[in-house]
Amino acid sequence: MIKKHNLAEAFPEFEQKIHTLKVEDNHFKILFDKYDELDHEVYRIETDTEPASDEALNDLRVERVRLKDEIYNYLKENK
Repeated sequence: MIKKHNLAEAFPEFEQKIHTLKVEDNHFKILFDKYDELDHEVYRIETDTEPASDEALNDLRVERVRLKDEIYNYLKENK
């Protein structure tokens, strides 16, 4: 089953912090929005809504993981 990779589901221990930072921290909001946009693009390709090569899809997935790691580190550092 193909599904979106929601950050609150990926990091349930930071669910409230994610919400707070989206509202109060401009840098985090930018990271969150980039991740959300990238995840949506991957989802559209995986569900055949938007055509793309396997290489392009893989590049997007790699970037999504990199950005997810950056967000996780940001969440840990801003306790």
